[in-house]
Amino acid sequence: MQDLVTGATGFTGGHLARALMARGHRVRALVRDPERASTLGTAGIELTLGDLREPRALDRAMAGVDVVYHIAAVYREAGISRETYQAVNADAPRAIVEAAARARVKRVVHCSTVGVHGDVDHPPANEEAPFKPGDVYQATKLEGERLAREAGQRLGIGVTVARPTGIYGPGDRRLLKLFRAVTRRLPILGSGEIYYHLTYIDDLVEGFRLCGEHPGAAGRTYILAGGEVTTLNELIGIIAEVAGVRPPRIHLPVWPFWVAGAICEAICVPMGIEPPIYRRRVDFYTKSRAFDMTRARMEIGYAPQVGLREGVARTLNWYREHRWL
Repeated sequence: MQDLVTGATGFTGGHLARALMARGHRVRALVRDPERASTLGTAGIELTLGDLREPRALDRAMAGVDVVYHIAAVYREAGISRETYQAVNADAPRAIVEAAARARVKRVVHCSTVGVHGDVDHPPANEEAPFKPGDVYQATKLEGERLAREAGQRLGIGVTVARPTGIYGPGDRRLLKLFRAVTRRLPILGSGEIYYHLTYIDDLVEGFRLCGEHPGAAGRTYILAGGEVTTLNELIGIIAEVAGVRPPRIHLPVWPFWVAGAICEAICVPMGIEPPIYRRRVDFYTKSRAFDMTRARMEIGYAPQVGLREGVARTLNWYREHRWL
């Protein structure tokens, strides 16, 4: 099996590329920065230089490929224009499917996000839940889904959309902020009684592989999530227990921090400076996320293997070993 992975220099794409290699696949990565991708080359992953917005780069990367795993995306960073989000998160998935069709690739797996469903009113939500993207990242990811599917239908190539829930594991930086807050016993915003649904990285990459290889996955959309759903307070309690500390007890009101985030964004973002606090970070403590992955279980055999407590322990130990905590 010859696979192509985009976004392999990132957390999720890097884990996926190495996991496919471990299964005996030949893996190629489309990368922009050869220095940043040097560890991939050392691991035996073939590197193709280029930008996914360049048709010639896509054509070079697709040659001889069986399955494309499109993981690359622009996440939430200060100073990124709406046009960049549109080009990378929405237009590029369509271009990738078109290039895959030209190269006679068998399957394209497009990584989206459960964020397209926004704040879930009636948890757990499944793939048919209403769409309520809350920002430019989520809106362009939803647009990317649509364009990729349309291109697949038009060109007769199997496209599978995967929507992961909150991703965590050794090397992740996004949930690191929560681990730090818990181990340092910092105050928690809001009541903490919202649902939060995590996916351990090893389970997620296996879900991606199933999306790429299962015959019935073509043309389907799957939520990929961990096997346990907790409230934020319960998750904080697990992290604190594994870390050997008492969980934070102080809860602060959300609205002053949301207002402060809006002010910081208004000042910092036009200057390309990362705001010290922004509304999306505050929203983490207020938006409820719980998902039903029955479709992935029944149709492609997706079955998470890493329990939440075990995943938290592995992640915490890695953070400590690398002095991130």
